[in-house]
Amino acid sequence: MTTTQSGLLLIADISGYTMFLSASELDHAQEILSTLLNGLIDHTRPPFVISRTAGDAVISYAVGRTSLLGQTFVEILEDTYIAFRRSIELMVLNNNCKCAACSHVSALDLKFFVHYGTFALQTLGAHVELVGSDVNLIHRLLKNSIVEDTGFRAYVVYTSAAVDALGLADMTSAMTPHQESYDHLGAVDLFVQDVHPVWETRGAETDVDIAPGEVLVTVERDFPLAPHLMWDAMSRPAFRASLFGAISQTTTNRHDGRIAPGTEIHCDHGDRATVHRMLTWRPFEMMLSENQTPVPGATCYMRYTLIPSATGTCLEIAVSRGRGPAVKRYLVNVMGKRMLPGVLSAGLEQLAAQLEAPDAPAPQN
Repeated sequence: MTTTQSGLLLIADISGYTMFLSASELDHAQEILSTLLNGLIDHTRPPFVISRTAGDAVISYAVGRTSLLGQTFVEILEDTYIAFRRSIELMVLNNNCKCAACSHVSALDLKFFVHYGTFALQTLGAHVELVGSDVNLIHRLLKNSIVEDTGFRAYVVYTSAAVDALGLADMTSAMTPHQESYDHLGAVDLFVQDVHPVWETRGAETDVDIAPGEVLVTVERDFPLAPHLMWDAMSRPAFRASLFGAISQTTTNRHDGRIAPGTEIHCDHGDRATVHRMLTWRPFEMMLSENQTPVPGATCYMRYTLIPSATGTCLEIAVSRGRGPAVKRYLVNVMGKRMLPGVLSAGLEQLAAQLEAPDAPAPQN
């Protein structure tokens, strides 16, 4: 029995594996592949469902138009790539074997293919097979001229249909336009993101944080959402505004269409407005901003940490002592110590109520 659906198709493909396998001892090569594939499976997050693995690839799908922000989707793939590279790095560092497989594991890399289209779900034994013209298309994309034309060896390929479905139009300025042509399918317009710099940058970043002795107030609350869904909610002005009892929030100074260090979030309280400037953006783990306070000329740091829990995610909010001239710092500290625990706890309750709305991110299964 088949069911026709529209949605996202995703293939995570380990590149270089055919050559790696042909020049390697089979037992060690298969062990390495198993470790890497299990890592990719572990990083396949809802709303994506795994259809099957095929050799050196993991094939998954998401029915309908995902409720995730486009940036969150991009960050999920980037986070998966970082985990893949860390796994490779650990294999290299912790391995004393001199066989060909273990010696050449660093040559392996990863690429992703993302498409939005129509497909049928066909259950065959323990697997859900994807069938249809759009399924053929994404599989055909595995054979391409991207490396020759761009030099990228680790990348994400988005079809124009995927860009539209995910709302990535503002982010394509940081991608490379590309086109492939296939028999019976014609020309396919693509956008390619080089993800190797993501790995290099993540390792070199020095995040701004609050020193332990500078924490003024800490509050926390558990939410029944997986960390990536909680992160998605915290990336949305409508949800973040509730933490501060604000009417609304607007975001300016995005970087290639994305929230990043330097992005400013303007918080409208009706009688006044404050600016929160993002300083650290570590997807699915922590974001930190420098916030204007009710005391003119004084700021504070506010850190949001996402901690995986048995039921979902614990959101911890830490506020630093005041920053600025001594008298203003003192006023911020006195006011903050007295008022912030109640204000932020009420904000967390309001956020929880919002997340229970029908259009909120889906809870973890």
